Amino acid sequence: MAASALPLAIDDNCMANARMANSDHDSDLYLSFGLIDAPDSTFETTTPLALRIVDLDSTGPLELPEETPYSAAVFKSGEGSDVIPSGLAAGQLWLNGGVLMCACPDCHAPMSIRFWLMIADCWQCGTSIELSEEQEREAQRLLEEHEKSAAAAGLMPAVATRSLPDARSESTPKTTPTPKPARNADALAKPPQHATSSPTQPLQKPRLRRDVPQPPDSGAAPARPTRRPPPRRPVSALENRVRARLQKSVRATGVTAVVRDLFGCTPAWLISLVFHLILLTLLALFTIDSEDEGPFITLSTTVAKEVELGGDTIVIDPLNEVVFDLPVPKDVNLTDAAQREAVVKADQDARELRIDPGADEPSLPDLSQVKRLIGTATGGGQAVAARDPRIRVEVVKREGGTTLTEAAVARGLRWLAMHQAADGHWSLHGFNHSAGCSCGGLGATHSDAAGTSLALLPYLGAGQTHLVGRYRDEVSRGLRWLLKNQRENGDLRANSQGNAGMYAHGQAAIVLCEAYMMTGDETLRDPAQRALDFIVAAQNDAGGWRYQPNQAGDTSVVGWQVMALQSGRAARLNVPHETLELAGVFLDSVSSSSGAKYAYVPRQAPTHVMTAEGLLCRMYLGWKLDMPGIEQGVQFLITQHLPSERAPNIYYWYYGTQALHHYGSAEWDMWNREMREILIKTQERSGHQAGSWDPRGEHASAGGRIYMTALAACSLEVYYRHLPIFRQIDLE
Repeated sequence: MAASALPLAIDDNCMANARMANSDHDSDLYLSFGLIDAPDSTFETTTPLALRIVDLDSTGPLELPEETPYSAAVFKSGEGSDVIPSGLAAGQLWLNGGVLMCACPDCHAPMSIRFWLMIADCWQCGTSIELSEEQEREAQRLLEEHEKSAAAAGLMPAVATRSLPDARSESTPKTTPTPKPARNADALAKPPQHATSSPTQPLQKPRLRRDVPQPPDSGAAPARPTRRPPPRRPVSALENRVRARLQKSVRATGVTAVVRDLFGCTPAWLISLVFHLILLTLLALFTIDSEDEGPFITLSTTVAKEVELGGDTIVIDPLNEVVFDLPVPKDVNLTDAAQREAVVKADQDARELRIDPGADEPSLPDLSQVKRLIGTATGGGQAVAARDPRIRVEVVKREGGTTLTEAAVARGLRWLAMHQAADGHWSLHGFNHSAGCSCGGLGATHSDAAGTSLALLPYLGAGQTHLVGRYRDEVSRGLRWLLKNQRENGDLRANSQGNAGMYAHGQAAIVLCEAYMMTGDETLRDPAQRALDFIVAAQNDAGGWRYQPNQAGDTSVVGWQVMALQSGRAARLNVPHETLELAGVFLDSVSSSSGAKYAYVPRQAPTHVMTAEGLLCRMYLGWKLDMPGIEQGVQFLITQHLPSERAPNIYYWYYGTQALHHYGSAEWDMWNREMREILIKTQERSGHQAGSWDPRGEHASAGGRIYMTALAACSLEVYYRHLPIFRQIDLE
């Protein structure tokens, strides 16, 4: 018989069970069926069965009875429970041996319901449905009724199951089966049946038969092969754990359900994060008090127009936070806007004359050697070592200078540079010929040699040479002018008129000796030596110098010549010892009070001006601090002739400042305070003459503004212009 023509005779009840056997359900009930032969039927029935013809080649869904309104059909197990629902609807639930069943809404195939998940999967079309709340309540009711009926019959309230038949090969022969008696209700719950066409004549439930293995009998007819039930779908361990967890979730109530829902599906890392945040918050609440809290400030955390003071308040002016490299005078009030602005500007000007210690300046010696030399030398052969611009800040701090004194020097040099002639000289009486100059204070003396020498002294005193510094060009032009106007015999008086001749030569000789000593430039050695030789030749037999060579001397001219000879000796040039001794003889002739006071010329009364100059010469000629004349002379100057703005005398201040600086001690501090305050206060601050000093005082009109500005700047450079003779400066 062709396979396409082979029909199957199945009743409605058997068809439903056949569908269930191929579905993914939780019941252990499997049914097998074969072709129905009339002589070998396994159904015992008293009435004809309504059969359906199914084509094995058919791929369409099995036809279900017509749908009826929604209701739950229950096939009760047990003897005599043959009530068959009138029809099955797509949303209908029923029990089949303790297994909840429903029909697929798409293909109408029977589906077993996983009650603990409240879902059902169709074995044929793959449709998956989820029970509604109404269906869940109906399913619960069906299960409760089933458990009650099972309990009434003496059974355990569990889903009834059947044992699987032994697996065997389809080719295994079997004996002719014999009809089996009706099954016990406690072994198998009867499956639901569908009504036949006759509503008044119910169909009897067909008796199912199982293939019972028989011993082989050669005389028996060959057994018909049976269909083996489909294997159950394998379930992984993970799915079993998920099912168990979901079952617990369904059964859990109250706090237990909330905790399980909260932590059961939360990632471990999130739980750990929340736990540690809570732990850190709790730990932050516990603080350990410190006995010493130290200084602290309280900042306001609110914004308002009015400033609300909290606790002790310290007002800090941002402009007061300006850092000054050099000291600021104590009498300067930085909270005053005008004074503060002046100090800030002065600090900027003071920096003009410095050189960074780390700068590569090949014309300067090694910085460490310079510092060691300053710490061991006195005002002898290394008298100008402290002029090095790289150590300006350290020296000024130690010797009593301030930001304002350095600013005044820088401004004075700036003014002098503006009034230098094109050929390099400075004129005492004609400096106002420079472009745009409106400065007054022209000198009465006509001596360009004196004007040029006086102007170069503060440049060299500030460490500015023709090789190093901001004003190297100005210094270079000035030196060239002096060398150009020097005569063969060393005479540097040039075009000096009247009494200015030897003054000019002495000042020019100091310039050449210091320039050579500071730079070691050999082109200056011979001019400097010839200038010294001229001084030696011009000395009077009594040991003095005056306006013209070999004149009987006066203390004023002698002072400039002695300073020139001392500079030459420091530069290791040739200075005859006899010349210095004769100079001492002259000083003896003008001194009084055991060398404490000095007069302008012999047999005149001493003056404080000549005393300051005479004391300085004595120090350079070898007198010590323990000499009675030194101490008494200093006390004479300090107690009776401190610098005063009411009695200006730049010539006296120039010599007195140097003498007191060498002497040191409290006397120097007293002098220094008065001197620097007067010079800073009287310096011009506006106009073209800004940075200069107006010529005031005795003999100031002779030299004019150039003379006054040069000596004032030199006085403010005293902190580093010459090393102290009687002490050392430790910069290490």
